[in-house]
Amino acid sequence: MPNQQSHAHHYVPRWYQKRFLKPGQFEYFYLHLKPETFIHKGVRHHKRSVFHRGPATCFYENDLCALKFGKATTDAIEKRFFGEIDWRGRKAVELFNDYGRFANVHPDNFNILTWYMGAQRFRTPKGLDYLKERTGQPDHNVTLGVLRRFFQIYTTMWSEGIWELVRARQSQTKFIATDNPVTFYNRGTFPHLYPYPNDVGLEDIGTRTTFPLSLDACLIITHLQLVRNPRIGPHNIRANARGFAQTMKYALETQFGRELEEDEVLRINFILKKRAARYIAAAEEEWLYPERHASERKWSMLDDDWFLFPHLYKVSFGGQIIVG
Repeated sequence: MPNQQSHAHHYVPRWYQKRFLKPGQFEYFYLHLKPETFIHKGVRHHKRSVFHRGPATCFYENDLCALKFGKATTDAIEKRFFGEIDWRGRKAVELFNDYGRFANVHPDNFNILTWYMGAQRFRTPKGLDYLKERTGQPDHNVTLGVLRRFFQIYTTMWSEGIWELVRARQSQTKFIATDNPVTFYNRGTFPHLYPYPNDVGLEDIGTRTTFPLSLDACLIITHLQLVRNPRIGPHNIRANARGFAQTMKYALETQFGRELEEDEVLRINFILKKRAARYIAAAEEEWLYPERHASERKWSMLDDDWFLFPHLYKVSFGGQIIVG
């Protein structure tokens, strides 16, 4: 029935998950990062951690985004709020995945993509728990209301950053999907310093945003100040750090076309895995373990060769925009 209430709420949409499957593939390898343990005859054992699963049974929780009124629940936010964002975001993700091949990426899609990224950042269990901790409001209905009001908080800073679409078409290893797709990386902040559900702030100059769009495409957003001075302290606060402010985006400065080497893809997957909360998924089982083959696993040295930076010489070091 069209009005039937949904209960399986995918905090990583199924359409997005399918972008990380190979052609003709319907299931991928789904890794539980913190499998349960049991004791048998005095010996502690870990339960199975890798499963074959399709998008319908991955990255979801029952009634995760349901509003609760006593014993009654409604999925209005899941269907109407996230439904609209997913519908628009899906088109934006598809266009940016092929950025450079199609010249008709409308400027509005920059806004739509950042809206989707903001919603995706907070709609996960980790994101919702983060909002509960920051607001001090454990009530689930209140948290969903906060999400609806504040999911665009990063849009201004993302829009003012330098965007680059990198590719993994020449790498045997491809990008993985995680339960925290919009991932922050700051070389000056080790993961254990920000235990679940906390994370480094986007206002830090050294914080980069990595967002895989498919098996072989990933968006990396870097603060302009970091691009202009790569040796600046990673925890300095960027100039005019703010949210919910109007800004302008020069669409033609978006960089694209760079093919990553195998080791660079592995290091991005390592970052994605380290910042995931419980689950990651990949089209091949070996891709679930980037730490086995990455040339560097020390957090502060993952980007020592600056591979996460855009092309520095393509970024202007001055100038102004005049609007009439």
